[in-house]
Amino acid sequence: MTIRVAQVATGNAGMLTLRQLITDPRFELVAVSTSSPDKVGRDAGELAGLSVVTGIAAVGDLAALVAAEPECVVYCAMGDTRPVEATNDVRALLEAGIDVVGSAPGTLQYPWGTMPQKVIDKVETSAQAGGASVYVTGVDPGFASDLVPLALASTCQSISQVKCYELADYATYDGAEVMFDLMGFGAPVDSTPLLFLPGVLGLAWGTAIRMMATGLGIEVDEIVEHWEAEPAPESYDIAAGRIEKGTIAALRFSISGLVDGHPAIVVEHVTRTRDDLRPDWARPAAGGGSYRVEITGEPSYVVDVVPSSEHGDHNHAAIVAACGRIVNAIPDVLAAKPGIVTTLDLPLPTGRGTYVGPGGR
Repeated sequence: MTIRVAQVATGNAGMLTLRQLITDPRFELVAVSTSSPDKVGRDAGELAGLSVVTGIAAVGDLAALVAAEPECVVYCAMGDTRPVEATNDVRALLEAGIDVVGSAPGTLQYPWGTMPQKVIDKVETSAQAGGASVYVTGVDPGFASDLVPLALASTCQSISQVKCYELADYATYDGAEVMFDLMGFGAPVDSTPLLFLPGVLGLAWGTAIRMMATGLGIEVDEIVEHWEAEPAPESYDIAAGRIEKGTIAALRFSISGLVDGHPAIVVEHVTRTRDDLRPDWARPAAGGGSYRVEITGEPSYVVDVVPSSEHGDHNHAAIVAACGRIVNAIPDVLAAKPGIVTTLDLPLPTGRGTYVGPGGR
């Protein structure tokens, strides 16, 4: 029996999750909502970039989507710059008895120790009232900084440090709000972008740090943040807009979970908008981007994950990976007990239902 599903938002991630919801025979799409007035009334197939007509026209509010009575909603609205609104949306869906999987709000990936307890309690109350579950995940924070390192850790006799990297050239990423408003590319190098205000990195990646700590059976005493920026040597354009000479063109930042003063779990990002910037910083294993897990222990590991796609470059492939993780979790989230669900609560992913053979779908 197919699962009745609905989609919230059709941006970079939402378009790709919507595409899978339409083409994957496990699901029946019953509704799509959008915050863009020019998308209201357009067919879901068009919004997903598919040459199919689904007969499902996009609506402009959450209430109309709820009225379609989906069993599960894939929530991909922006959460980084509107965490309160995203949390309220999720609560409304849960109270309506609808399970939620999605990319936002990111703090729900593993909120304990990161999100205020009163907010966690409100989400849990909404979930219990509707008998529904919520699971938020992605690629990083997500499988590259929880599932992959914990799988490797399960083979170790001892571990002294786990370090997870995202190493990527973002020149082809067209998410202007993330690039400029959140990360601060194109801003003066002596300014402090929103992402690097004190506590924000810990809020965003503390979920991964604390989830890994729980999986390792340790407790993080403190989370320490660090960031540094490299200016553009000249003015140039990227997919999201223009980088002027002297403004932020590359970033390196890290979030470290300390145990007895030792950085036991570290997440580090190196994000460039040009390949030649800061060659001394860590570089991707291949192409323009990769994820790396380094475990210092017995045995030790260095594992590089290099996503690729026949439809785009490394940035597109990473978003596809995050979207696949979200959508493929739907059956397990529906089977989970009501409340906030994390990667630690779900069965080991198998990829079941995704094999289509050489002919594709």
